[in-house]
Amino acid sequence: MTNLFADYRKNYLPFLLIFILVFSRLIPHPPNFTPIIAAAIISTHLFKNIWSSSFILLASMLLSDLFIGLHWGAIYVYISLFIIIVFQSVIAKKISLKNLIFYCFVSSLIFFILTNLGVWAFSNMYEKNINGLFVCYILAIPFFTNTIISTIFFSYLAYMVVNYGFKKKYS
Repeated sequence: MTNLFADYRKNYLPFLLIFILVFSRLIPHPPNFTPIIAAAIISTHLFKNIWSSSFILLASMLLSDLFIGLHWGAIYVYISLFIIIVFQSVIAKKISLKNLIFYCFVSSLIFFILTNLGVWAFSNMYEKNINGLFVCYILAIPFFTNTIISTIFFSYLAYMVVNYGFKKKYS
């Protein structure tokens, strides 16, 4: 007897995840409401390999950015996702229904801090002083709300699918 999900995870899941993540960024959606951060959280536990998780996220982001358009701030998005993957790999040894909310919040906060720091530092939208930095973060709060809600929603959805959707054994 083999576990269907183990075979599926090894052979097809990385490509399916890349497709889903690219598609999720291309379809109309509220700002910052995608499963990208949730994928960074869950993929480290699915694949148990920081490099596989990083490849999936990087491939998804690059492919979708080819359609959306590459921009100077993308590097901050990519870096924040890699830091989330490292955080999940090193700190979050096991995900449960109880601790997943914490990982969602911390990961969303990492994304918020780094991407908005990049906006403040390298765009002409804000003054290059502490007041400009403060204004940048204040104006980004609505995006942060969407980030947290989407990360929680998609993380719990993925957790349920992985932990309860593929438990049946097949011969």
